[in-house]
Amino acid sequence: MLRLGTRGSRLALAQTELVKAALKKIYPQVRTETVVIKTSGDKIPDAALWTVGDKGLFTKEIDQALLEGGIDTAVHSLKDMPAQMEEGLTIAAVLKREDPRDVIISHKGFTWNTLPLEAKIGTSSLRRRAQLKYKRPDLRIENLRGNVETRIRKMQEEDFDAIILACAGVRRLDMNSLVTDYLSIEVMMPAVGQGAIALQARAGEKETQQLLAALNDAPSYWAVTAERSFLKELQGGCQAPIGALAQVEREFLTINGLILGLEGDRGCKAGLSGPFASAEQLGRKLAQQLLLEGGNEILESIRER
Repeated sequence: MLRLGTRGSRLALAQTELVKAALKKIYPQVRTETVVIKTSGDKIPDAALWTVGDKGLFTKEIDQALLEGGIDTAVHSLKDMPAQMEEGLTIAAVLKREDPRDVIISHKGFTWNTLPLEAKIGTSSLRRRAQLKYKRPDLRIENLRGNVETRIRKMQEEDFDAIILACAGVRRLDMNSLVTDYLSIEVMMPAVGQGAIALQARAGEKETQQLLAALNDAPSYWAVTAERSFLKELQGGCQAPIGALAQVEREFLTINGLILGLEGDRGCKAGLSGPFASAEQLGRKLAQQLLLEGGNEILESIRER
């Protein structure tokens, strides 16, 4: 019996079912069990994430259960994972990544190009907020948290003109018909790891790691490795507007990243390419480049607030 630890949201459970289906396809004889674990982030559904800290808000209780042997693997949305994992844990596999972009959902039918002056936009992400303000300073950005269904309901009840969500979550919930626009990375750089599902295991459990490794998608793994290295070097998370996206084509990896001020009033952006096997070094090198090009001053000003 392989026990899979996960959050209890509809999206988290849908992602766990994807993992179970993939396991069954490769290992028909392996039995699985879903173990739902409530995280700190689940207990504060309305607070803006940047006001309560971000070190594993949606992962630490699951990681603790894994370390203590209550589960055999943790199923995480990779974008929720801190850049520095708990000692004793490892990423055993990254499933094939879904579309990493952000999308607009608007019950009024708005797209990025048709959003009216001073449109009311809902998001709980500093990264999204800063990029929206950078492109459209006139927009009114208001905090909006909750699962995908809750945000869509609040959009209608509280008369938001649009909300911004991760494409991957919307697709996994089979709600793609609600999308009114897909945002290019030139408009909205994704969060580190967005669209990827990570499977964690205990570092010493080689048998479990080998079993899970069959689910690993190499291009997705190397891409998120570069992005997480970028984030780790910047020591950033939900409390700083940081975005990155790495993509692998044949033997090469390209990573783009950005750092913005909280109000999108200043920022720096760059990209690097190199062999995918150097993913970690490429992410770190890009972070160091952006720090030298003004990113350090931006992050220092955010930390001092």
